[in-house]
Parts: sequence; structure tokens; C-alpha cells
Amino acid sequence: MTSRPTDIAPNQPLFATLGVFDGVHLGHRAVIARVEAEAAARRLASAVISFRTHPQQVLHPEVPFRLLTSPDEREALLRQTGVDQVIFLDFTREMSMLSAFDFLRVLSSQYRVKGLIIGYDHRFGHNRAEGFDDYVKYGKELGMEILHAEELVTDAGPVSSSIIRKLLLQGDLATANHLLSYPYTLHGHVVNGFHVGRELGFPTANIDIDYPDKLIPANGVYAVQVVRTDGHRYGGMLNIGNRPTLNRPNDYCIEANIFDFAGNLYGEALAVELVQYMRPEQTFATIEALQAQLVTDEASIRKILAE
Repeated sequence: MTSRPTDIAPNQPLFATLGVFDGVHLGHRAVIARVEAEAAARRLASAVISFRTHPQQVLHPEVPFRLLTSPDEREALLRQTGVDQVIFLDFTREMSMLSAFDFLRVLSSQYRVKGLIIGYDHRFGHNRAEGFDDYVKYGKELGMEILHAEELVTDAGPVSSSIIRKLLLQGDLATANHLLSYPYTLHGHVVNGFHVGRELGFPTANIDIDYPDKLIPANGVYAVQVVRTDGHRYGGMLNIGNRPTLNRPNDYCIEANIFDFAGNLYGEALAVELVQYMRPEQTFATIEALQAQLVTDEASIRKILAE
């Protein structure tokens, strides 16, 4: 899929970068900013070339692989960077068999790529057997300038999609959000749940995640912002897990108690922005103890969101 703003000619040569860009994190944004600068210096259009399906999902479908962003989320985030074009290629096994030279030739002939920035750890082509020096050589043959991107290291350490995935699974939402540059967000639809929250005095919206390969962060309680399709935002607290106090180990759910809202949300699409990880799931001795903790959680979360 290719999209062009109205002021970019359909056949205008491109200066681009290539990758999956899962999460569109700080490292990706640094590369894209450089693409825009290099494109402007050469009077070319800037572009990001991505893959709608992660290569790992195509080459190793037997191994579950969770992503920070769905293709639609990734596209929206990439467009927000201001790059002139966002191009999605369909990664296939046939594409994986192309040599690096043949793949670059496709970019040159079909997409008029005149310059390409390669990520510091990115390899492509069959078996990823070739490296950056080979890409530069092939680029010269094809009339394509090949540049190398440096690794971005922040005060929180290196930035990569795999590092952010690990942080989320460990419950380190603060660092993950810092490296993403935005709150990690879950998109889904409200479905009929077990109605336990209402019985506890904390009615919840049970959320069925839209993208089946979306990475779900560590179980526990989160401070969140809930955004409806009409743009209205509400504070809330989110629980991810099995609710061990209720002794229902098979009742895994993602449920949000939305502050200061009364109404029916069944079937509605929601975006849940994870603001802060509050605590892991706990087993309480009694239902009353759980209710008391939820009261404390709500007070703490309201204070955090107000700040």
C-alpha cells in the first residue's frame, strides 16, 4: 500500500528507510528524521518502507510472535511523523528468497528509491548473508545511495522493539513508554464479561483486543486513559490477568473500570493508553480485602492522572 500527499508527485524519486518499525519508537523516529533531512537536501520525497506482516510471522509461523503495534497502528504512527510517503510491502516467502541485490533492484525500479538509510542492525536478502558494505556496492550499481543509521542510546539505554517488548512483559511500563515516546496502547472492543466488577462495586468494561498478535503487558493493575471513538477521554484503572482472589484461573481478562462514566459500552471500540503500572495481581484473603485495595488503587490512580 502506498500513500502520497497531494503535493508529492506519484513518480517523484524517493529517499527512504526500510524496516518493520514495530512500535515506531524513539530509535525509529530518529532514523525517520534523518531521512526527512537527507531527502530535503537532495530535493527528493521522504519515505518509510515497511512490511505489513513481520518477517518472523511468515518464516516461523509455528512460533508465537507478539508485536507492539498492529499494521494499522503502525501506519497511523508513521504518518504522524510527517514523512511524505508510507509504503507497505507484503512480505512473503518468495520475497525472502530474493538476494539483497535483487531486493534493492525492486526498490530502485518499482519505487524509484534513490537513497536508502539502513538501520544499524538491519540485514535483508536471502538468509541475511550480506552486510552493509555489500549493500553500498549494490547501491552504486543501481544508482542508489546507501547510508548507515547509528544505534540510538538514551539515558535509559539502547532503544529497540525487542527491548521494549521485554520491558512491558516485566512490568516496566515507565521505561517502555519513555522509549516509545508515547503511552503503550491497547485497542479493542467491549464484550460481555463475567459481571464480577459490578458485584464488587467497580463495574468494568471487558476488552477484547482487536489484533490477535498484540503484545499484552505484564499482569497487574494499571493507571490508564480510555479514549472513545468520538475522542472523549476518561481516566480509569485497568486489570490484566486472572483475578486470583476470585479463584477462577480460566477467567483471564483485560478489564477497565472507567472513572466518572455511566452508560452502555458493549460493542464499542476503545483505545486504552497505559499510563503507569501500579502493582502486580495479588491474592487477597477475602473479597472485602480486595474491595478495600480497589478503593486505594482508585484514589492513587486518580491522583496520578490529575498530575
